[in-house]
Parts: sequence; structure tokens; C-alpha cells
Amino acid sequence: MERVALAFSGGLDTTVCVGLLEEEYGYDEVVGVTVDVGQPDEEFEEAEETADALGVEQYVVDAREEFATLCLDSLKANATYQGYPLGTALARPVIANAILETAKEHDCDAVAHGCTGKGNDQLRFEAVWRDSELDVIAPVRELELTREWEMEYAEERGLPVESGNEGDWSIDTNLWSRSVEGAKLEDPGYVPPEEIYEWTDAPGEAGEADLVEIEFEDGEPVAVDGEEYGPVELIEYLNDLAGAYGVGRTDMMEDRMLGLKVRENYEHPAATVLLNAHESLEGLVLTQEERDFKTQVDQQWSNKAYQGLIDAPLVGALEGFIDETQSRVTGTVTVKLEGGSARPVGRESEYAAYSEDAASFNTETVEGQNITQKDATGVAKYHGFQGRLANKVIDAQDKKTLATDGSGDGDE
Repeated sequence: MERVALAFSGGLDTTVCVGLLEEEYGYDEVVGVTVDVGQPDEEFEEAEETADALGVEQYVVDAREEFATLCLDSLKANATYQGYPLGTALARPVIANAILETAKEHDCDAVAHGCTGKGNDQLRFEAVWRDSELDVIAPVRELELTREWEMEYAEERGLPVESGNEGDWSIDTNLWSRSVEGAKLEDPGYVPPEEIYEWTDAPGEAGEADLVEIEFEDGEPVAVDGEEYGPVELIEYLNDLAGAYGVGRTDMMEDRMLGLKVRENYEHPAATVLLNAHESLEGLVLTQEERDFKTQVDQQWSNKAYQGLIDAPLVGALEGFIDETQSRVTGTVTVKLEGGSARPVGRESEYAAYSEDAASFNTETVEGQNITQKDATGVAKYHGFQGRLANKVIDAQDKKTLATDGSGDGDE
């Protein structure tokens, strides 16, 4: 008996895949694996009901703690892609590993997913799976199925599926972010209705502004307003708190790995608060040179994470530098939640690379440094010296050229 472990959500794609894996690929048994990375309870209920209706043996793996820890670790690299926090990208390797382990535990011969051939997730799943000896099956991609074909297939067989919010949108939810795409949202000019949002209230509808204090240790958030939380609880708390102020909405054109440009809508309240707070604290404790270089390192780390390649050797090397910088990113940041924004308005750290005495306009000398305001005169004289010198040389050569070719004598 040949068995295949399918990444199973109970949605349209994976439900259709069950029949196709049996009919088109000849597998005797399909094992559904649903991985919990923070989806709503109703999604698990839907997956269970669908699995029962299809006669599929289903396993649910709780990976929330692992995923939440990865999300908080990603703060050290200020992980974003084209301006939005990485959520789905970070979740996929966690899900893929859980499915692979389940497949091995239950003696499966293959693993399968319901991704299309146009998205990123096929690559993220398979980057993990192709390091195993199991076959990798992608029915939707390999059979070149369209969503319309799948819906007709499901209707003909009476399969209990929906394709999102009453069939209108394609939605992916985890602890760190919620993405909404498809249908009318595929038109870049379409203004999305308020109904697509669930985590965030409309900006401006919240009451008075609120201040929240985030405490960091070695670059990771450990407490909110003085109360310590575990990774999952911290993210959930801030999602609720910041979401009420409309914080964390992104509507963008995203460049996928295959070169396609797609319209995406995201919600990420907790991620927005934590990323803004973390970067603000780095601004207090890191030197200018560290910050400038770390921007490049962060971008490389984020790009690999977006690709689902967080286990790549390059990532480990980048994390060596990142971890060294984070040893001083300890302190507190006060964030103001108001009208859809999460704005750092205060920060403190015992590692602050800052001297109030040196920066103040009311002091004449820098204590302990034997530096006075007058000492800046020499710096000011040399500042821009090379550029001024170069401009003089260029002007002199231009005048010399004009005099030589006679173009400045006024004759036609």
C-alpha cells in the first residue's frame, strides 16, 4: 500500500488534491497533515469536517511555539520584504518540516501540497522536502489546474469546500500575519472593502492614543508594560491591542520569486509594533557603522527567509553578525498607538551609545572627553574639502578648454 502525506487545510486546493492523488497518481491512501501556526479555530474545524467527509486520516501538529519563536527571532534581523513583515514565508518551512516528520512517522512514500505553479509556497515547501528520500507531488501545478476547474470538480463530487471568505478571497492566517488575495483584489486599481480586514479596525476609529512599553533582552521582546509573556501569548496580546488602533495594514504590489508581480493585502499588528520598537532600540545602542552594515545584512537575511531558505549556510553566517549586535539590544521602548500607526516615542538602555551631555545645546564641554565646541572648527574646515577642491579643478579645466577651442570668442 502506497501512502502520501498531504499538506491539508480543508480548503479548495487541498480537498481537490485528495481525489486527484488517488485517481491520477494511484496512491492507495492519503494522510492529511494540518499544522497549527496560529490559524483560527474554525479552520481546524473545517479541516476536520472535510477530512471526515473524504475519509482521510488527519493529523494535527501544534507548531505554534516553534513558529512564534522564529517570528521573534526574525526581529533581530528586522525581517521584512518590500516593506511588510514576513509571516507566510516564515511559516512555510515550519509547516513543511512538521509534515515531513509526520510522513516519516507513518511510513509514507511521498509528500504533497496543493500549491499552484505561480506562487512562492511551492518553492518553500519543496526546499525542505527535496532534502528527503520521499517523492514530492504537486497536483495543482503538475496538472495545470485553474481555480474554476477545481470548483467544478468539487461541485461535481459534492465536496464540502469554500475558497476563502464565502468564496470571495484567498486567505492565509498565522500568528504573525494575515494575508488576503484573489478575486477582485487581483485588480491593482480595486479599492478593497473594509470587510477584508479582521485583525485591524479602521484607522481613526479607535479612541484616545495608547502608550505601550516593550522590553527587550538581547534583541528579543520579553515583556509588555512590565508583564512577561511567552512568545505565542506576547504576539496574540499585541495583535489584539494594536489591531484595535488600525495598526499593521499593508496593501502592496509584491514581486514574487518567479518574477510575477501580484497585489497583496496584509494585516500584522503585533509584527509592526515589535519591528518598529526593535529598530528604534537598535538606533540607540548600535554605532552608525554597525547600523549601516546591519541594514545590508538584514536585507540578505530577509531575502533568504522570503525564499523559505532559513537553513541556508549564508543565513547562519549572517546570524553570526546579527547575534553579536543583539547582545546589546537590551532595554525598553515606549510605542504610541494612534490612528493606524505604531510610533516609538521613547527608548532606554544601559547600552545606549549616547551622551546627553555631549548632545545638549546647554553644555560647553563633553565630560571626560576633553572636547569643546571650538574643537569642531577644524572638522568644519575640512568637511567637504575634497569636493570643493575637485570643483575648482573642473572649473579651471573647463575654462582652459573653452580658451583652446575658441568657442568662447563670440564668433559664429
